[in-house]
Amino acid sequence: MRTALPRIKLFGLVGLILLISSCHNNTDSLTAAQRSIVMDSVQLMVDSIAKAISHEGPIAWLRYFENSPDFYMASEGQLAFTNNDSLANFLKNTYAKSVSKIELSWNHVRIDPFTGKIAGVAAIFHEDITDFAGRKTASDGYFTGIAHQTSQGWQFQNAHWSIIPTEKSNTIKQ
Repeated sequence: MRTALPRIKLFGLVGLILLISSCHNNTDSLTAAQRSIVMDSVQLMVDSIAKAISHEGPIAWLRYFENSPDFYMASEGQLAFTNNDSLANFLKNTYAKSVSKIELSWNHVRIDPFTGKIAGVAAIFHEDITDFAGRKTASDGYFTGIAHQTSQGWQFQNAHWSIIPTEKSNTIKQ
């Protein structure tokens, strides 16, 4: 009986080591070439968003937000939209009726590939929003989101916007 106990402990230790090693996080498994492909393709999406929003208005956002039950959007630290349907309803029936033009630009874009199909995105943004009366409002802030490669291309699975209060927006370095 005494000789069996150390053997059981040894097998238990080996089993624990195997279990821990099988749970290894694979985020570092992308090669430099794979990371570059993800970064370049997500950057193309970010650039495309700025062009589409600036030329087509707020409805263009719908192409870039994932239409899945996993989608959500937060703003100023609060949940703004729990799914894509609530966002689409707001964009079509409220926002597009009050905004005639948006000029969006990104600066200091950071893309962190997690896998070949998922990446974190963060950027400083500037928007000039023009209403139908011709009044232009400028806003600056910070955007973060998770980009997911879907059958429609790269789209945001979630997003968070933080707006810098107007009196501080002139101090942001872009």
